[in-house]
Amino acid sequence: MMKLEDIRREYSKGGLRREMLADDPITQFEIWLQQAVEAKFSDPTAMVVATVDETGQPSQRIVLLKHLDEKGFVFFTNTGSRKAQELQGNNKISLHFPWHAIERQVIVYGETKPLSTAAVAKYFLSRPEESQLAAWASQQSRPVSSRKVLMETFQTMKAKFSKGEIPLPDFWGGYCVKPTKIEFWQGGDHRLHDRFMYVKQPTGSWKIERLNP
Repeated sequence: MMKLEDIRREYSKGGLRREMLADDPITQFEIWLQQAVEAKFSDPTAMVVATVDETGQPSQRIVLLKHLDEKGFVFFTNTGSRKAQELQGNNKISLHFPWHAIERQVIVYGETKPLSTAAVAKYFLSRPEESQLAAWASQQSRPVSSRKVLMETFQTMKAKFSKGEIPLPDFWGGYCVKPTKIEFWQGGDHRLHDRFMYVKQPTGSWKIERLNP
């Protein structure tokens, strides 16, 4: 057995100082996201989405960020999925962007608001046809007896919608995450990492605090 406690490395790709940060966290996030894209990450928009069920049990999954503006972070999902059901009971959420190759992380804390049907339809119709069919075929998060059954359902949907535009499923939706706090983490030597938290103020402005590593 490998000794897990011996697996370690130094984080020394760069530091982060207050004067390097934009006053607005969305602007700062866009800068870091662009740098992650330029670093040729395979999935720079991949984020871990954490929700909590009625018992207090957290769950996580990886979802792709699909839009970002001053209102917040947008993603789409089946409204019958575990995350959608949990958000219905508790709209608080956390997003985590793990850009390990450049020794960075961004953690977003906030609340979700469902998107309008028009916004969901616009995105759904922009997806590749196969992805649209997959949305129809999958009862996301629910048990399925085999891969074969899933693929048979996919083929059934493909035949059903073979002669026209694939409609928006009534169980497909999206969310905008309105951030209340956003943390930017940059690895540092000797585990003395640089962490800055943007905290939304009642006035609408953002307060920036340095956190201990």
